[in-house]
Amino acid sequence: MQAVSQENIRAFREAIQQSTRIAVVGHTHPDGDALGSCTALSLWLAGRGKAVSCIFPDTPADNLLFILSPKVNYLYGDAHAAAARKALEACELLIQLDCNQFSRTEGLAPFLEASSACKILIDHHLNPDRESFDIVFSTPEISSASELLYWVLKAAEGDTLGPLGLGMTIGTALMAGMTTDTNNFANSVFPSTFRMASELIAAGVNRDALLQQLYSSYRENRVRLMGYMQYEGLKVLPEGAAYMILTQEIMTRFDLREGESEGLVNVPLSIGAVKLSVLLKEDDGHFRVSVRSKKGTSAQQLAARYFHGGGHENASGGKLFIGPDIANAQAAEAYVLNALKTFLG
Repeated sequence: MQAVSQENIRAFREAIQQSTRIAVVGHTHPDGDALGSCTALSLWLAGRGKAVSCIFPDTPADNLLFILSPKVNYLYGDAHAAAARKALEACELLIQLDCNQFSRTEGLAPFLEASSACKILIDHHLNPDRESFDIVFSTPEISSASELLYWVLKAAEGDTLGPLGLGMTIGTALMAGMTTDTNNFANSVFPSTFRMASELIAAGVNRDALLQQLYSSYRENRVRLMGYMQYEGLKVLPEGAAYMILTQEIMTRFDLREGESEGLVNVPLSIGAVKLSVLLKEDDGHFRVSVRSKKGTSAQQLAARYFHGGGHENASGGKLFIGPDIANAQAAEAYVLNALKTFLG
């Protein structure tokens, strides 16, 4: 990881000093990294006497709610639309994390674009929309937005307070975000990632308790779904790709909740011959697409070329739209099959 720009750190400190009302914003369908980084930053800012609203386009999945802090004022675009809009209109500083452009906040995007507040981006994805922000912290060669924020906050503190001068709750939120985005150190891991984890653990963050919450607290429904999809839903191609499609019918059958399919896309990569894995999850008018790959095969290129998406070289995502891309939901399998064969052929 490149060192955090001291010029950006000075501008970051100044923007915070000059602001009282601050909005911290994450992406739609917030994952552990979005929740961890936004929660950590909100707590850090509140500790400096700022009035902070932590805003997401929609309500987080139940299995990730433990990352949230009762000390943070969370607003969700689906449940608190008026309050979220009011907070965005009133803020003097807007800080967006874990998404490289306003469009990834969906319904919040028009209000973010219209805001006259100073805007800061802290993100680890490729191709950030630099023109829309006044200050940009962008480092694709890093595990997560949570890790990037960790180094930003340490630099802003002057790194004089010890490994966890940021506070135990903040450190735990950042560890949760980094752990989920690396799939528990399975991908997108760099030397700086291990340094961050080592410092936080040495300072007292309880990683064992965190792993219990993240990976050993699921409902029985999820375990049964994972078994069903691996036995009935997994398709493996001779080209070295695999795919699964989570239809509305399957999700209803297993009473699947938001967030409970997390990690399913990684399972086919345990097969030696599989170098590329795709998961399609049916949503309202489209499929959400997750793509994972082994080194040497680009998940990012597949997502960008066929699914209106992007992300990291080996971990990306996108969407497949019913209407513009495929005639109906039943056509999704033919589309993904053709995409994989063409891409790997």
